[in-house]
Amino acid sequence: MVNEGPYTHQASDSAYHFAEAALRAGHEIVRVFFYHDGVNNGTRLSVPPQDDRNISERWSALATDKGVELILCVAAAQRRGILDADEAKRAGKDADNMSRGFQISGLGQLIDAGIQADRLIVFGD
Repeated sequence: MVNEGPYTHQASDSAYHFAEAALRAGHEIVRVFFYHDGVNNGTRLSVPPQDDRNISERWSALATDKGVELILCVAAAQRRGILDADEAKRAGKDADNMSRGFQISGLGQLIDAGIQADRLIVFGD
């Protein structure tokens, strides 16, 4: 679970590097759940400087290349203006801004991951 946004706290970078290392070591990651400000990792509209890492793109690549499920908490995402096309339409907004590889869902996905996995590791406050 990632509770902090990119560029404001070390948690997202640490979670990404942990996930990458765990996969390289042959471990399975059931899913990564982004909660509170962590949902900001799922926006496709962040534009870091060219010489900086693009955290959202890193997470997207992990989903695409390794099949890791990336879930944004729906309530936290809506509060922060992170919307997929369906949520944008439902809310009457004219655009969506969610990065590829991310999905919006509820806390049930976090509970399910906790049941399926051996461990739940939390990054951030």
